[in-house]
Amino acid sequence: MGYRTRVSPEGPDKGIDIVAFRDELGLHPPIIMVQVKSGEGNVGSPEVQALSGAVGDKGAGLFVTLALFSKQARDFADAKGNIRLLDGDALLDLLLEHYEDLDKYRAEIPLKRVYIPEPAEEAGEV
Repeated sequence: MGYRTRVSPEGPDKGIDIVAFRDELGLHPPIIMVQVKSGEGNVGSPEVQALSGAVGDKGAGLFVTLALFSKQARDFADAKGNIRLLDGDALLDLLLEHYEDLDKYRAEIPLKRVYIPEPAEEAGEV
């Protein structure tokens, strides 16, 4: 999607797992701070608020999970305006939409395009 990424090193990262940026040095906005939660269970408002605190008012944050977000988490992110939430379904949609652009990662996530024809209409029906 045109972003370069840097994975945060192990240790106290204030909830930031990935930093995404457009320029080669990562100095010019937009710089997006990403938190990834792979555990089970829905993500609640406290986790999204923690990301918001790390991002601040002028930054941009993205919270990615394979689970779902609580209503309170979604409401908080909507109110903040600079936090985007990406659940498992939305992540899968993005993966499928941008699959051809993944280059080296396609080998790790092999997908095959399949054509499923629509059922033929019965004779005489319009």
